Amino acid sequence: MATPGNSMLYSFLLFIVILSLQEMYRGKLASTELYTILGGFTSSLLFLSLLTFIGNFQETCGAKTGWGAVIIAELVALIAAGTVHRVCITTCFLFSVGLLYEINKLSGMALSKIESKAKRH
Repeated sequence: MATPGNSMLYSFLLFIVILSLQEMYRGKLASTELYTILGGFTSSLLFLSLLTFIGNFQETCGAKTGWGAVIIAELVALIAAGTVHRVCITTCFLFSVGLLYEINKLSGMALSKIESKAKRH
């Protein structure tokens, strides 16, 4: 498992790469309906990588991560989606909600495993 510092660096680099590719292929992503949906999905990946970056940054600083990080990451992703196409904003939001639900579910499962191990010892 990566340390918070390494994870923060990797997620920031991934954010930059995805954003650069999305802006390079902005015209292609806005050309058809299917590519517009793909543009929203890539923007939701921006949300995921930025949320990981902010969460790890706050963890290294000793602060607690809350809904503020989610809102900031979502706003940045929606702005990036808006540079591609208006429909990308909607699909980005929907994909981001789905990703956030799955992350929350995985986090809860991991936390319950840690708590059950702590109760045994």
